[in-house]
Amino acid sequence: MTMQNSSLLIAFILFAAVMFFTPGPNNIMVMSSGLTYGFRRTIPHIAGVVIGFAFMVGAVGLGFGTVFIAFPVLQTILKYAGAAYLVYLAVQIAMAGPPKPGETGRGPMTFWQGAMFQWVNVKGWVAIIGTITAYAAIASFPFNIVIQVLTFLAMGTASITIWTLFGSALRPFLTSPRAVRAFNLAMAALLLASLYPVFME
Repeated sequence: MTMQNSSLLIAFILFAAVMFFTPGPNNIMVMSSGLTYGFRRTIPHIAGVVIGFAFMVGAVGLGFGTVFIAFPVLQTILKYAGAAYLVYLAVQIAMAGPPKPGETGRGPMTFWQGAMFQWVNVKGWVAIIGTITAYAAIASFPFNIVIQVLTFLAMGTASITIWTLFGSALRPFLTSPRAVRAFNLAMAALLLASLYPVFME
């Protein structure tokens, strides 16, 4: 690997860390789920996010992204469909309280829900487009895609787990339904705030 490739790889890793560890729809949702349902029940959601996002990076990097070049309107549709779904999720989070014993309500996201959400995750598309366009030269094709996918798997696992554990760690302190509702309202507000870049384009 040349010096230029090494520098680009370091830049890519820093980019991935910023995109994964800063607040975004995935992190906010798993933190809220960690508080509401606990870490163990949120594991399928975690796995769905990590594997679903890495799969999407690989699919776009291996050619799926050319569909959006051929049909630019699809990107616009996906962007606003994602924004609408995030609004729906924000409402669901805002209305969620602590589960009661024996309750079988909505529950946390499943693996497939977490994975499919990545395709309408606005911040996720920003990360993927930036990755595929700006960091393609970290290695020759298709090894560059392999590096990107593995990096996102590692970063995603670390960041999503940390955010979920943070939410779970708050459970002993937010014991009343009122406190949980207030926390979830704050998370819903942050989720809506993550839409700011969409409407500022």
